[in-house]
Amino acid sequence: MRAVFVDGDAASGRIYERLARAGDPPVHIHLDPDVDPKTIPDVLAGAEIAIIDHSYLPTDVAKCCAGLKHVVFLGTGARSYMNPEELADIGIAVHTIKGYGDTAVAECAMALMWESARGIARMDREMRNGAWLRTESMQLTGKTLGLVGYGGIAAEVARMASGIGMKVLGWNRTAKTAANVTFVDIDTLLKESHVVSMHLLLNDETRGFLSAQRISAMRKGAILVNTARAALVDEAAMIAALKSGHLRHAGLDVYMVEPLPDDHVLKTIGNVTLSAHSAFRTPEASDNLIAASLEHCRRIAKG
Repeated sequence: MRAVFVDGDAASGRIYERLARAGDPPVHIHLDPDVDPKTIPDVLAGAEIAIIDHSYLPTDVAKCCAGLKHVVFLGTGARSYMNPEELADIGIAVHTIKGYGDTAVAECAMALMWESARGIARMDREMRNGAWLRTESMQLTGKTLGLVGYGGIAAEVARMASGIGMKVLGWNRTAKTAANVTFVDIDTLLKESHVVSMHLLLNDETRGFLSAQRISAMRKGAILVNTARAALVDEAAMIAALKSGHLRHAGLDVYMVEPLPDDHVLKTIGNVTLSAHSAFRTPEASDNLIAASLEHCRRIAKG
């Protein structure tokens, strides 16, 4: 049995080499992080396992991948890049990985929250262009943070936010309890939170969860942070709320189209901080992620 990392790079290849054990299924690193989905059948060349980080795998392309039986997706958001149910119907199982970068993503969410509150990135840009921009910022201590969805990442955000003196509200699709978090209905969370941070998995039920109606129900002047999936939020409604000032700022690490196109309106709005889908990118998280993918390969090889 053989695996191919479809959209790998030299750095990830070195991690695979370092973490591999004797007897592991061989993993070939295809050194092209921007692979054209149409070429994936040739890239796999009959391999039974495809390891995918961020490439789209349309079902009609998967049908042309002779021998493909398993996709190991490096993360939890496989649905953004493929249709797991359709792949299952043609005999291809999709395996995802969670928990590998909870702390890394939580730290990024906190960083986006701090930046959105203080406007440091904008001041930096303006100063480099010769301007001396001084604006009124938001003090986060004593403010309310609302976590939409409560899994491992949100739990880490809650721990960090509690440590700086924020009140933390949570909403989850199933009942949860946690120290220092008050769980409320979604309407209460949106109404009371100075900062709303998205932590839902993307599926048919959560797509567009933060709708135009829910955005309008948010506290005026609130900050929105999204390190989860862009499709959880009505993008047009978010942009309108940012332009009108209903939302103070948005700190975003995820987008409907990635990389973000040069002419995208988000690049023209001053009260947005943009991060290049890099929330999990730390050495610790990368090791955890690749180690988990190797465990998937070992388990698959053993049947």
